[in-house]
Order: sequence, then C-alpha cells, then structure tokens
Amino acid sequence: MDILTILAAAPGIQSPAEIWHHIVTDFANIGTPAALSAFLQVLMIDVVLAGDNAIVVGALAAGLSADQRKKVIAIGVIAALVLRIGFALVVTWLLGIVGLVFAGGLLLLWVAWKMYRELHHSPVGEHSVGSPEIVGDERSGLAPAKSFGSAALSVAVADVSMSIDNVLGVAGAAREHPGILIVGLIVAVAMMGLAANFIARYIERYKWIGWVGLAVILYVAVKMIYEGWTDPALGIVSLF
Repeated sequence: MDILTILAAAPGIQSPAEIWHHIVTDFANIGTPAALSAFLQVLMIDVVLAGDNAIVVGALAAGLSADQRKKVIAIGVIAALVLRIGFALVVTWLLGIVGLVFAGGLLLLWVAWKMYRELHHSPVGEHSVGSPEIVGDERSGLAPAKSFGSAALSVAVADVSMSIDNVLGVAGAAREHPGILIVGLIVAVAMMGLAANFIARYIERYKWIGWVGLAVILYVAVKMIYEGWTDPALGIVSLF
C-alpha cells in the first residue's frame, strides 16, 4: 500500500485520485506568492523538526550498549514514521473543528518557545554523552535513559509530542493548499526515515537554519491564532 492510499483514509479525502488532483493543482500554481510561501514554510518546518527529533532520540539512547542503542534509535525512527502518518490521517479533519485552529496555534507557540530556549541558552543540568550514530545530541541537555525499556518508552513519548508538532506545523502552514499540505506530510515522513541524522548534522553546524525554522514556526503559530480567533466559520468568534 503506497502513501497516497494511506492518506486517502483521512476524513474529507475520498481517494488517491483526489489527493493527486490536489497535488497537481497546487504545484501547477507553485509560482504564485501564496503557494510558494506555503511550500517553503512546510519544507523549513520539516527540516528543523526532523533534525530535532533525531537529536532527542540519540540523546535518550546514549547510555545504552551499542547493540541496544541501535535498537532504540531504530524504534524511534519507526515510531516517528508511524505517528506522522497516523496524525496526518486526521489533522485536516481536526482543523475543521471550531476552535482547534486557535488551539493548534497556541501549541505551536509553545513549540517556538521551546526552540528559542534551546537555541538561545546553553543546556543546563545533566548532559547526554551522545550517541555516536547521531550528530549534535551530546549538547541536547537531556539525560540518557538508564535501561532499554525506559529508553524505548521515553523515545516513544518524545515521538508523540514531536510528531504532533511536525504535522500541526505543516497543516497550519499549508491549510489553504491541500496538495502542498499532503506533499509536506510525505516529505516529513521521508526526512524522518531517511535523512534525520544528516539534517541534524547540518543544523548543528549551521545554527542559522534553526533560527530560520524558529521564525517560520512562530509565524505559522501567530497566523493560526489570528485565523483561529477571527475566521467566521472556524474561529472562536463564531461561537458568540
């Protein structure tokens, strides 16, 4: 089963053919400012959050033996893939519920605050020694888990949070461009599965990438909060 068939299970989208129609329509107009801006925002959100996901997984697995560490990192990648697909199935439907665009914007604002603290302040407290498989996780500020079970559980919990952040950010950036939204979710899955550590290496080396990603997430959060309050159909004002 390919990913278009999987995404076709999402509420509001009837078939892979309809998904493909959305993609073709949006990318035929990719030269327009609105579509191009949405696409670039989606790519930056995917890049930054995929790298952040890899760093967290590596830091949590760092205290284990090489064999167990590789298993936990594999669990983290697989869980992130499954969760991103799962959340993608329902996110567009959820954002069609009154008030949830506003709530999603507040959640992304919190994500932006967390990113700012990570970029602006040196980690304090117990540091991870880092996993050799992941670049940059030794400065994550996270303490490594003390057993295979606790590492796997911590990675799973972290994956849930970061997958929600990723899917919500993509959906917020491309809410009016369903084809770009779908491609953005597919790219998020691909980056987590194939290139997360590669991305983490470059984010660690070029800090400006993280700052650009932070600015994009902050912009999307503020836009979602504004639209989630003022939209006559889905905004908070429609409740009054």
